Parts: sequence; C-alpha cells; structure tokens
Amino acid sequence: MSTTLVVPTLGRPSLEALLDALAEQDRWLAAPVLLVDDRPTGPPLDLLRRGLDLRVLRSHGRGPARARNLGWRHARTPWVSFLDDDVLPGRSWYADLDADLQRAEAAAAVGSTARVQVPLPLGRRPTDWERGTAGLETARWITADLSYRRDALARVGGFDERFPRTFREDADLALRVLATHGEAAIVDGARSVVHPVRPSDDWASLRQQAGNADDALMLARHGSGWHARAGAPRGRLRRHTAVVAAGAAALAGLVARRRRLTVAGTVGWLVGTGELALARVLPGPRTADEVRRMVLTSVAIPPAAVYHRLRGELRHRTAGPWRGAPDLVLLDRDGTLVQDVPYNADPDEVRPMAGAAAALARLRAEGIRTGVVTNQSGVARGLIAAEELQAVNDRVEELLGPFDGWYVCCHGPEEGCGCRKPEPGLVSQACAEHGVDPGCCVVVGDIGSDLGAARAAGASGVLVPTPATRADEVAAAPRVAPTLGAAVDLVLGGRW
Repeated sequence: MSTTLVVPTLGRPSLEALLDALAEQDRWLAAPVLLVDDRPTGPPLDLLRRGLDLRVLRSHGRGPARARNLGWRHARTPWVSFLDDDVLPGRSWYADLDADLQRAEAAAAVGSTARVQVPLPLGRRPTDWERGTAGLETARWITADLSYRRDALARVGGFDERFPRTFREDADLALRVLATHGEAAIVDGARSVVHPVRPSDDWASLRQQAGNADDALMLARHGSGWHARAGAPRGRLRRHTAVVAAGAAALAGLVARRRRLTVAGTVGWLVGTGELALARVLPGPRTADEVRRMVLTSVAIPPAAVYHRLRGELRHRTAGPWRGAPDLVLLDRDGTLVQDVPYNADPDEVRPMAGAAAALARLRAEGIRTGVVTNQSGVARGLIAAEELQAVNDRVEELLGPFDGWYVCCHGPEEGCGCRKPEPGLVSQACAEHGVDPGCCVVVGDIGSDLGAARAAGASGVLVPTPATRADEVAAAPRVAPTLGAAVDLVLGGRW
C-alpha cells in the first residue's frame, strides 16, 4: 500500500536510531520519508541513509501540529504514516504497516493505529515520569505511529495548529475524522513500535501542566463529553482547583487577620498537597531523589495546572472550527497571474502581476498544489493559434515556476461548452485529476466568472480585483483580497 512516512523532529539523538531502524527493515517498498525539522534555527540536518528516499523540510519551530501538516501536504501518496522521532520500529515494521493499511482499505477505513510499547525498568518500580510515559500504551490515537488517508486529512484540514505541543492534537484530529467519516473510520492495526522513556529532569512533570490549556481547546471544540469519546482520563484538575482555593483562602485569612480562615485554608492546602505527593510517591521506587522530586513538584503542580487552564479558557473562549489550508489552489491566468493582454500570442508580452511569484512560492512551500484555469476563446475565434497559446503558457510557467496542471478552455462563448468559466468544467477536471474534493479547493481570480466557476464546482473562491473588475462583481464576491499575496494570506490562514 502506497504511503509516505512523515517524521517531525527537533534533531534529538533518538532520530539517528529511528532512521537506522528504518534503513534496516526486512521489507521496504521505497516509501518516501519526509523529515520535518521543527528547530527554530540551526544548520541543515545531515541524515542520509542508504535505501531511504529521504527529504528534509523546515517548519521553523512552529510546533508538531504544524510540522505534521507540512509533511502530509507535501506527500503525494494515498496514505500518510506519522512516526515520532523517538520510537523504534522492529525489522518487520514496514511489512506490518503495509498489511495494516491493506486491511484498513478493505474495511473502507481512513485511519490505522499501532500498538506502542514502553519498556519499563526491571528490578524496581517505575518512577512517576516512567509511569506517565507508559500511559502512551493505552492512548487511542497516538501520533507516535499513526496512519491516515491523505484525502481524509485534507477534508478536515489536518492537525489543528492551535495545539502548540504534542498533547491532544492527535485526539482532536481523530474526533474530527470520526465525525466526518463515521465511527468505524479508524481501525486498530497489528504493527507496533517501542517508545523508550526519554531522560527527564526534576521539573518535567511541572512543565506538563501546560497541557491543561490544550484541554480548554478540546472543551471548546468538542464539548464536555470529549474525555469519554477520546478515551482520555479526566486528570486531577478539580482537586488541583480545590488545593489552590484552600491556599488562596489561607492567604486571604492571613491578610485579613482572620485566624479561623487562615487555619482552615492552611489545613486544606496541606491535606490536598500531601494527598497528591503521597499518590505519586507510593507507586514509585521511593528513593530519596524521587521522594524529594515528588514533594517539590506536588507543591507547584496545582497552581500551575489551574493557571494554564485559565490561560487556555481565556485564549480559546471563542475558538471556532479548524479549517487549515486547502489541498489545491487554482488561479486565473490573465489579470491574476499575469497582466491582461487581450488575445496575447507573444511570449515576450507576458508580465507577471506584482507579487505573483512570491505568492506562488509560499503555496508551493506549504505543499499545496497549484493549477491554472483560464478561458482562451481567442483560439476558437482564430485570433491566436494553439501553438502560440502554448508558447505563452510556457512563458508564464518559466517566469512563475511549475504548476501542477493547466486547464484551458479554447471554446468561444457561443459554443455553450461546460468548461468555459463560469461553468464548472475546468475546476471539476482539476479536482478530479488530483483526487481532491472540490470542498478542499480554492479558485483565485479577478472577475466574477472565476468565482462563478468555483461556486458551480463546489469550491471556494477569492476575488483579487483589478481596474477591469466590475463593482457588482466585488460586491457579490464571498471573499475579496487586495492583492494576490493577501489572497494567499487568506488561504494559508484557513479563511477561505
């Protein structure tokens, strides 16, 4: 089954072990590997491996959701398989993946999960950090090893980039996929990977409390029952809130010189903090370092958890649905990409619109496919020859870079064809050839017929007016951008 492997990375040493494991597979079908380097800065990663079709992209420190989106949008295979850079697949992993994807296809599913194994130390009890990592074994849709059909990712906009860390973004995506494709859309696979426990410091558990802000986004997008649907534990936020409230009461009583309130608040805070520390110490190895770590962090965790939850509630209080970028952007030629020269038959007359090359470069850098949809009735009218039209189009591509497709109507307006804009034929043809749902396509043009074709095909449209654009066309357009660059801003910002 054809798939692309997408591996977001921060360049950790574990990446070397992962790539070695992939290069040593018993069976390999030349699956492309897209390594997405999410370091904000730094030299290019030098990670060539014999037998791997490896390509490195840069996402510049914008988070794992953004890195995964960049990876799958650059993929051109029916399936996309995500791996974390700290897992270790066995020698039969790729063969097992191929079998899992074939079973998923047979079941008409669009997603396939794997089993994650977390090796814990022998001869002693696991630490709090090790127990937390072991929880990955029961996570339902963990991106450590998870595959989706590419068209399913495009339909829901991929990962929600408002999740800034590796926490909840996988559950959010799965819930949206299930809501779109049905409850049987994601099936359990038989493959497995090993997820070793990463080293940690004393404050790792405290930093993890930032995930409470992500829970606020989950609540805003999926409602109060999201924990049950995602199979996620509710955690201790209510207890943390009670501990913080008790501590606040103690401080308020101290300031107001109300002894009973101070005593009651202090007792409540001590009991709550002690219960948390005890719950974390008892299952562990109970070494001096572990006990010290648990006591110190148990004092700090409740206020940190409440702070991050309040921060998330404030930030995401008006969070709307995630749309992401489209899978295909189709652009009109004359007046949008290049200056409009009526019935142009001369390649030397081709002049790109201001900012067109930069706008297209941004779309291509995101892995978004681009195409041209253009009416050229001059051929039917005998004003230009087909060879001259091709020469002009070649010049456009020479100046603006390669497009993923050209879709040209050479009929006259009186012929009544179904491809001349505002008819949907060109847009529908482009979507069909690329396997793109029209709802994941945007058409950018400078006149009403461009947006009419988009609307008739079920795609979205953005109008970039020129002096030739009529006022009524601007008034009727669902989205208007002053420049092509601004139109790309709308597209990449999910406002299309």
